[in-house]
Amino acid sequence: MNKKICMERPLILASASPRRIELLRRTMLPFQSVPSRYEENGHASDPAELAVELAAGKAAEVAARLGGHWILAADTMVVAGDEILGKPEGEEDAERMLRLLSGKEHRVITGFVLLDPCGCAAHREAPVTRVNVKSLSETEIKSYIATGEPFGKAGAYAVQGIGTFIVEGISGSYTNVVGLPLFHVLRALVSTTAMAQFPLPPAG
Repeated sequence: MNKKICMERPLILASASPRRIELLRRTMLPFQSVPSRYEENGHASDPAELAVELAAGKAAEVAARLGGHWILAADTMVVAGDEILGKPEGEEDAERMLRLLSGKEHRVITGFVLLDPCGCAAHREAPVTRVNVKSLSETEIKSYIATGEPFGKAGAYAVQGIGTFIVEGISGSYTNVVGLPLFHVLRALVSTTAMAQFPLPPAG
């Protein structure tokens, strides 16, 4: 089976993330968002391997329900030193994370997996972006947390929002930090023959 992505059989994004949905919409690819019900319980110790493992679990769960489609799943991690920073559990946790990131470089890793219409893994990858955060004052940390933006964000910041003020520099994919490394995803879609080319030719 070698069904290409098309309007009748769109790519399935195994995610309900507004950020991933918005990024993929920008490409003009036909796709459908189907949230995965996978319970995240990866075992890999390496952050990149863990991100890919979790993405694979999300993709497999959706594939079990919706066969016959190309399926894309992703998992993004913020790694400061040896610590993986998840979503802050409250104000104190958000303050701790922002202090940890302040004045230092950290890594953002998005593991993503593509399953072909047969449900087989066609591509696995974990691009890494290095992010430099400026030295933050206590006033800046508390004021940023007061906006409410850090909550629900891995690492307690959103580079595409108000949190852009803390980011001094980025080395690597910007969209990777937002939640989906578009360059790598599009390249993988073409290399796996999910698409013959990109941009897609006009319909009709």
